[in-house]
Amino acid sequence: MNKKRIWILTLFPEMFEGFLNKGLIGTALSGHKSLGYHVHLVQIRNHAPNDYKGVDDSPFGGGPGMVMRADVLKNALIDGVVVAGGYGRDNFREQLKVILAGPRGRVWNSDSAKQFSLQYLMPETLCDIVFICGRYEGIDERFVQTYVDLELSLGDFILSGGELAVMAFLDSSLRYIPGVLGNAESAVAESFECGLLEQPQYTRPREFEGNMVPEILLSGHHEKVAKWQREQRIQLTQKHRPDLFQKYIRSQNVKGGKK
Repeated sequence: MNKKRIWILTLFPEMFEGFLNKGLIGTALSGHKSLGYHVHLVQIRNHAPNDYKGVDDSPFGGGPGMVMRADVLKNALIDGVVVAGGYGRDNFREQLKVILAGPRGRVWNSDSAKQFSLQYLMPETLCDIVFICGRYEGIDERFVQTYVDLELSLGDFILSGGELAVMAFLDSSLRYIPGVLGNAESAVAESFECGLLEQPQYTRPREFEGNMVPEILLSGHHEKVAKWQREQRIQLTQKHRPDLFQKYIRSQNVKGGKK
């Protein structure tokens, strides 16, 4: 099976070292499992035309901060990905999906992660993926308009760069790929699945500082345990995430034929 390639254009490739080598996601991406992924880190600075490796410049029209240059990003994409990866220069837009973390994209959530995994990360999908990690005040709009296919937003807040966002996108979406998690049921039982938070979890010891594990979990009665867990999920969601709870209620009304 040909490995699906994930390219990450970044000024700080060292930020991905732990992510790509530790934990379940790191194991999947580092090739320790036969899941068909190969991650390539491309140092954007290596594709700057100047001897001093300048990747940014002051914005036209004035303003604070610096802007990443379109020509440098294009060089990194063409030379660092298209040429290095053996893609066709004339049809690489059909072979690659170029993704930018930015505020104009759809805000990421559990549904986004699941959809992204199905559309772009399944080994049988045709396109490889290129993530662009922006820095500074942003990147030249001309590069975005010409080369970026999809923008994704991690949320309505500011990060120093796109690296953390890209890690979050990959970590949350790869969980839906069969074989990534040790237990196939783990992704189904986690928070936000079915629109609810996860139920409380308990393990040994049975007694901790005077607090006991709920007796129902020790009963061995699977149907009663499942009923208790569902009730807990509903109660916790209503208490801690009323926004999710209202969305859940609306979805249940739709399923039940209520308007």
